[in-house]
Amino acid sequence: MQSSRRHFIKSLSAASALMATEGVAKPFHILRDLKKVSPNDKIRLATIGLGIQGNFDTKSALRNPDVELVAVADLYDGRLQQAKIAFNNPSLFTTRDFREILARPDVDAVIIATPDHWHDQATIAALNAKKSVYCEKPMVQRIHEGKPVIDAWKKSGKTMQVGSQRISGATFREAKRLVQAGDIGEINFIESTNDRFNAIGAWNYSIPPDASPQTLDWDRFLGDAPKHPFDAKRFFRWRNYRDYGTGVAGDLFIHLITGVHYVTGSMGPTRVYSSGNLAYWKDGRDVPDVMACIMDYPKNDQHNAFQMVLRVNFANAGKINDATRIIGSEGEIRFTEGGLVLTKNKLTQAPGYGGYDSLFTFPEETQQAYIKQYDAQWPPETRIAQPVKEVRFDAPAEEDVHRNHFADFFDQVRKGSQGTIEDPVFGFRAAAPVLACNESYFNNEVVHWDPVTMTKHTSAVPAGDAPAQKTAPRKGSR
Repeated sequence: MQSSRRHFIKSLSAASALMATEGVAKPFHILRDLKKVSPNDKIRLATIGLGIQGNFDTKSALRNPDVELVAVADLYDGRLQQAKIAFNNPSLFTTRDFREILARPDVDAVIIATPDHWHDQATIAALNAKKSVYCEKPMVQRIHEGKPVIDAWKKSGKTMQVGSQRISGATFREAKRLVQAGDIGEINFIESTNDRFNAIGAWNYSIPPDASPQTLDWDRFLGDAPKHPFDAKRFFRWRNYRDYGTGVAGDLFIHLITGVHYVTGSMGPTRVYSSGNLAYWKDGRDVPDVMACIMDYPKNDQHNAFQMVLRVNFANAGKINDATRIIGSEGEIRFTEGGLVLTKNKLTQAPGYGGYDSLFTFPEETQQAYIKQYDAQWPPETRIAQPVKEVRFDAPAEEDVHRNHFADFFDQVRKGSQGTIEDPVFGFRAAAPVLACNESYFNNEVVHWDPVTMTKHTSAVPAGDAPAQKTAPRKGSR
């Protein structure tokens, strides 16, 4: 049983010793270290965690040229058996112990698609083993885990990509262009809803009938999480439990925040507050199925201060009409299923009068004096409103965003670069606010965050007085 990080680190030392012993592993390891992956070489890939997303990730990765799957690790034997069929390779190397993958000299890069509570440990171990890493979102499960991952990445010199793939699509590139061009004016508000009303959408995934302590490694799954008797629901529906997952914030809010940071150039909010409850799915889970979160983003070199409101409702039995909108002083960007709609709506210079207005409450002669004054101040051309304009952008029908995200990763691996579109600094700045959502919910408190230094602080900042951010270039930003 690997019950602590200390035990885990000792185990890693044993794996390192294995790599250094005399025998077949040593000379091949040296040969691999003497050269970088050349642009013409295949990238040899391994996947750690073959659940739903691990399978999707691996298939998307393999849609890129010159990428070969050489090994997989998972804690359930059935998934290891299925992997050989799914990836059409009866001789595919499979193991319950991902350290065996990290000890292999023929592995250039790994996909980490484990439950969230293993992200930091598996990532750091892979980077220390000189493997490039594609880690699923959120990058870490707890805020304090973020900087150790960043430190390991910087020290390793290896490529790392965080897997919130939507920003590698044409829709987000177009949204970024529109915002930078000033097409919606100054951003003041962003909102997103993501509702569901079905069991699978609420993470009640299928559980195999043969699930048992014999067919899966329960102790290794627990890792440094609190000890708990074997429970197949916790293993296959881990998102429902705080011990292993990050709830709706880490599964869904993270995508929007990643996109917002990419589009706006923001580093993150300074204040986070969330509330909610467990309204419908009272099936033993200990995370909310209804959550709303408010985040205050300060002014920086890229944008004015704005507020963001996020909401998820897994108990929405009404009409589900999810929407994500970036709202500015001259219009909005509304994201659609396959693109976006830009709505331009600029106010006239003249404020107008009449209608539901105080003018009629003045004496008649005062009304006439006001109108004369108004006419002198506001000539006719200042009273003409520009017609509301809608511009639709449709992403290319053939676009494969998930494949594109891996393409960026593999391109940087071949270059020996750390400059991915979603490197660990960017990934942590997106993860920390959603993890703060959870802290706020469970601790019933406002979380104060410094997005530049990436640290929590306890001193409250009055509303509207948040310090402006100076945008610091992140390593590998493009």
